[in-house]
Amino acid sequence: MSSILTNTSAMVALQTLSMVNKDLTDVQGNISTGKKVASAKDNSAVWAISKVMESDVAGFKGISESLGLGESTVAVARSASETVNDLLTQMKQKIVAAQEENVDREKIQTDIDALSDQIGATVSAAQFNGLNLLSNKEAEAGSGTVNVLASLDRSSTGVTVSQIAVGKQDLGTDASDITGTAIAAASNNLTGTADSTATALTGAATAPTTTVTVDAVEAGAGFSIAVSAGAGAYATGVNTAAITDIKYVARDGDTEGDVVKGLAKAFNKYVAEAMGDDVGTVAATFDATAGTITFTGDTTTGNNFSVAVSEYAAADTTIGGGLEEVANIDVTTDTGVENALSDIEDLIQTSIDAAASFGSVQGRIETQSEFISTLVDSLKSGIGTLVDANMEEASARLQALQVQQQLAVQAMSIANQAPQTLLSLFR
Repeated sequence: MSSILTNTSAMVALQTLSMVNKDLTDVQGNISTGKKVASAKDNSAVWAISKVMESDVAGFKGISESLGLGESTVAVARSASETVNDLLTQMKQKIVAAQEENVDREKIQTDIDALSDQIGATVSAAQFNGLNLLSNKEAEAGSGTVNVLASLDRSSTGVTVSQIAVGKQDLGTDASDITGTAIAAASNNLTGTADSTATALTGAATAPTTTVTVDAVEAGAGFSIAVSAGAGAYATGVNTAAITDIKYVARDGDTEGDVVKGLAKAFNKYVAEAMGDDVGTVAATFDATAGTITFTGDTTTGNNFSVAVSEYAAADTTIGGGLEEVANIDVTTDTGVENALSDIEDLIQTSIDAAASFGSVQGRIETQSEFISTLVDSLKSGIGTLVDANMEEASARLQALQVQQQLAVQAMSIANQAPQTLLSLFR
């Protein structure tokens, strides 16, 4: 049935034209923005995912900058550590030359002092943006470690950050110091017979021993060993005159093993100088894992002395540099020459360990930086897959919709002429 009141064909043609125009508007929007999902109304789920990923990309760009700053800071410290190692190697050459008696040791000592000053200057200048990784003299817990922001980790529970810890390696030459009164035995972090109490190591056929355990350690804690009541071969010149004669002041990051190692080294050096050829079997050994230091007496009856280990609070100490023994090297005497060769080996090893530590961390930061760069590219690619328009498909669809639009307009024109056809029936 035909009707001049209701033109069904025109209605269908109009609906078709409207749909074509809508699709054409969408395609033109895709072409102009380059995106198939430009706003939440286009596809809310995909849009939400893409925005989360875009925020992660922005975060990773900030992390990349942090890694760059961290890498530069560590690179400065590593380079300075290697320079210090070179200076210590030069110092060793001077010390070896001083072993010969027919040399001017005073002039050699002058050269050694100059190298020592240069080490101090190098360490002081080894800072980047105000941070010096070659200085670790703060008593505050955690000050011995610097964290470099390394990654963002997203999970179902939220977002957390990952960091690369960079431990400071002190190569300063400043001297440590201990003043004040020792912490009472009941309150300190020591256990054992010689804890704050003079314990006799009486000369006997079987060398007597005593062991002290360091139970805990914190930055700035000072430890001192007193040698007293010498008898026999040790009757004179053996007793410690001050609490700083045999000492170790802990830095942040030091363990119980570091403390007993430092104390054993200081004790053995002291008795070697104080007892000389009479040192006999007197020595200190340590167990870094257990945090123990064991003192051994003499096997000669009558060669007696006592030892006592004390702890001092951080408020009564000054943390020294890792190379503080550099200032004590003296090749002007025979005894000094002998000790210097042993000391310089330990100092060189300290600088080597520092440079190796920084080199390892720098390599890790570089690897992480490369990974973050690759990760950002992958995220960008993923975002593009979700929201970017396929321009080839959009171009082809645009042309097809333009043809459909023309056809819809033509159909609309034909449908609007239908009443005119009905009019001819009444003529």
